[in-house]
Amino acid sequence: MQALLRHTPTAFTRYKYHDIDWGSRLVGITGPRGVGKSTMVLQRIKRISSDKTSLYVSADNIYFANHSLTDLADDLIKEGGSHLYIDEIHKYSGWSRELKQIYDTHPQLNVVFTGSSVLDIKRGEADLSRRALMYEMQGLSFREYLKLFHNIDSRAYSLDEILDHKVIIPEIEHPLPLFRDYLLHGYYPFALEGGFAQRMAQVVDQTVEVDIPQYADMKAATARKLKRMLGILAELAPFKPSIDNLATEIGVSKNNVPDYLVYLERAGMIGLLRDDTSGMRNLGKVEKVYIDNPSLINALTSAPNIGNIRETFFYNQMRVNQRVCASKVSDFVAGGYTFEIGGKKKGRQQIEGIDNGRIVRDDIESGHGIVVPLWCFGMNY
Repeated sequence: MQALLRHTPTAFTRYKYHDIDWGSRLVGITGPRGVGKSTMVLQRIKRISSDKTSLYVSADNIYFANHSLTDLADDLIKEGGSHLYIDEIHKYSGWSRELKQIYDTHPQLNVVFTGSSVLDIKRGEADLSRRALMYEMQGLSFREYLKLFHNIDSRAYSLDEILDHKVIIPEIEHPLPLFRDYLLHGYYPFALEGGFAQRMAQVVDQTVEVDIPQYADMKAATARKLKRMLGILAELAPFKPSIDNLATEIGVSKNNVPDYLVYLERAGMIGLLRDDTSGMRNLGKVEKVYIDNPSLINALTSAPNIGNIRETFFYNQMRVNQRVCASKVSDFVAGGYTFEIGGKKKGRQQIEGIDNGRIVRDDIESGHGIVVPLWCFGMNY
C-alpha cells in the first residue's frame, strides 16, 4: 500500500470523487475497467486518511489464498484500524456475504470497495442494497481529458449553459485538434502511460473473457461467442439490433441475445439507446446499439465511420447527467431537447417544426442560435 501511495498522483481527481460520501460505513464504486477507480481510492487514502488507520488491498492478492476478508477486517480492527479499502471485489468469491458480515459485526469500520461494472449487489449471496451506497463511474469527459493530458482547467457546464453557448476555455484558441486526439484515446486515463492499443486489447479481453463470464457463470465457449458478438457490433454500430440475425451470426439461441447485450452494456463495452415509452431509465425498447465510447471504437475497428463516432461521443458524454433516449424524428432526446448530430454542413430539415430542436455540428469551434459545437457536450461533467 505504501508503495502504491507514493506513486499515486493527486493533482487530478475524477469527476466522481467529490460526489462520494466517503464517510459512509459501506461504499461501493463500480465502473468499466481502466477508468480510474483504483487510483481514486488511493487518492482518498493519500489525501484524507491516516495511513496508520487505513489499509488498501486488492481482492486478488495472494493473501486471500488462505485468509478471508473477515479475517483481514478482524485483524485490522485489533490493530486500531478504522478504514478498509478493497479493490476489485468481484475477484473474491463470496464477497457479498463477507461484506455483510463485516458491516454487521464491525460498526466502527468504514469499508470502501471497487468492482467491475457488471457487479450487481442485489444478485450476490447477501443483499447489500440496503447497506451500501453505490456509485458508478465512467471514463474521462473531454473536460477531464483536457485537465489530465494537457493541464487545461475548466469547470463543468450544465446542458442549458452548453446550449446557451456559454462554454469558454480561455487557454484554448482552437479546440478541435485536442478534441480529435480525445476521440482517439482520451476516454481512458491509462492512455498517458503509452502502449494504448495493447492496453485496450487487454481491457477488452479481461472484460469479455473474465468479468462477464464470472458474473453470468458462463462457460469458456459461451465467452468466446460473446467476444464474437462484440466484434460484429463494432463493425455495425450504431444500428437497430436484429435478435434473430445476431443469434444466427454467433450461433446461440435468440433467447440469449438480449441478455448478452445487457452484459456487454453493463461491462462498459456497448451502449443501448432505448425509446422513452417506458418513462423509466433502462426499461424501454432498444432502438440502437452503440459501441460504448469513441476510444473503444478506434480500438476495435480499423476504419471507423466518423458519423458513428460523432453519435457515440454525444450519447456517451450526455448520459452521465441526462436521460438520453432515441428520437422518433431525429437522433436523440435529452433534457427536453431533440438533437440532430452531424458535420459542419449539417442542415436543419430534420428538426423543422420541432420544439426545442438543436443541431449539433462537428468541425466547428463555436455555435450560434440552435447550432451547437459537438465538442462542447464533452464539458458537462
